[in-house]
Parts: sequence; structure tokens; C-alpha cells
Amino acid sequence: MSYQSMKVAEKIQRKINRMQEGITFKYQQLGIDQSEYSAATKTIERLIKKGMIKRVSTGVFYKPKQSAFGELRPREEELLKPYLFQDGKRIAYITGGSLYNRMGLTTQVPKTIKVASKVKRVTTKIGKTQVKPVKSYVDVSNENYYLLEILDALKDFKTIPDLDKKSAIALLKNEISKLSENDQTKIIRYALKYPPRATALLGAILELSNKKSGLDRLRAKLNPLTTYRLVIKKETLPTAPEWNIN
Repeated sequence: MSYQSMKVAEKIQRKINRMQEGITFKYQQLGIDQSEYSAATKTIERLIKKGMIKRVSTGVFYKPKQSAFGELRPREEELLKPYLFQDGKRIAYITGGSLYNRMGLTTQVPKTIKVASKVKRVTTKIGKTQVKPVKSYVDVSNENYYLLEILDALKDFKTIPDLDKKSAIALLKNEISKLSENDQTKIIRYALKYPPRATALLGAILELSNKKSGLDRLRAKLNPLTTYRLVIKKETLPTAPEWNIN
């Protein structure tokens, strides 16, 4: 190994030693120059063989976290972090079955992970799990992605597998009732860009939560002659008939 390669290896080793376990990183976070990439690649491969770091996907790695029960794999969100952020800003979020499982709406674990973004198509593989892109309805940011998660659950309510509708309505009502006035205003604005079934369900849950502000905007978006067949009983969602949900 040349002197230059040794210096690069030492630099990378120091960086990785200071890194928190279970946090993903890319070459750009190792503080190396463009001229050092060749040596850095060889160093990374050696560290992978030693088990000091693991590869998530091409150019994305993490430092394994050990517990009494063995190695702990980072959370899905952390493994996908390099794809969810661009230049330090969030541009995407995990949706679909993975999200609904995390929210407690389904016990099923999907074979694919869906990532929603307005500006980027995220297609990769995390281990044996395929990551597929979906188009988000609005631009994603760190200040709104959690609202888009709620709207996605409302949009897909009828198709979420293994869904207990009574428990799901109670869970979503709890999440929506905790929203600040500012977040309520934002989620209503975003809902206007979603399919009408999500708009209607949001309106019914907001009304049930005694959050009246902005409901007229949601109603104005809906066709009064359209019925939304979500198969929700009136006792589960008493406000459903007022929003043409049955």
C-alpha cells in the first residue's frame, strides 16, 4: 500500500470510528477529495470484509450496531435516508404498506417499499427488499411529510390489507386531533390535491374531532352527487353520511 493510500485509509478509519452506530453514510461524508476516491473504495471494501461496516446499496454504508442479541439492522427510514434527502433537505418519504405497518394500521409487512417524491424517482434495493417510486401529490419537505403520511393512509384506506376499520378510524382521528391550527390549515390545503375519497374522509374525521375551520374548502372540492364507498359503518364514523361516505 502506498503512503498516499495509507493516509486515506487512516482518514476514513478515524471518520468511521467517530460515527454513530446504525447511521448510514456515503463517500461524500468521509471528507475525501476526488483524487482519493480510488484509495477510499479499496479501504471501504477492506472494512466491509472485516465486518466493521456494511453496504446498504451502491455507495451507501452503515456501521453495525451490536446488542446482546447480535447485530441490529438500522431502521428502514435510516437505510433509505440517503434517498429521502438531497443536499440536507427532505425530498421524499416512505409510504404504502411499510408506512401503514409502522402506523399500526396493518400487521402485514410488504415485500416492496414505496418511496414518494415529487422531484425524484427512487429505485433501489435494500438487501432483498425492492424499493419502488411513487409520485407525491405535493412537494415534500421536513415540515409536511408527516401530514402527507396521514393523507396517504386516508387515500388508501379501502385497500390497506388486514385493516380493522374501527381501530383505524380511532387511530387516524387521534393523529388528526393532535394537529396544530397551522398543520390543520396545511393538511386541508394538501388534501385538495388528493383524490376526492381522501378529501371526504379527512373532512369527516376533522368534523368528528370538532375541528371545523376549513371544512367548507374541502366540501367545495367534492361533487355532491358522488358517493365514496369505503364500507365504513355510521357507528364507526358518525359524520360519514354528511360527507357521502358509506
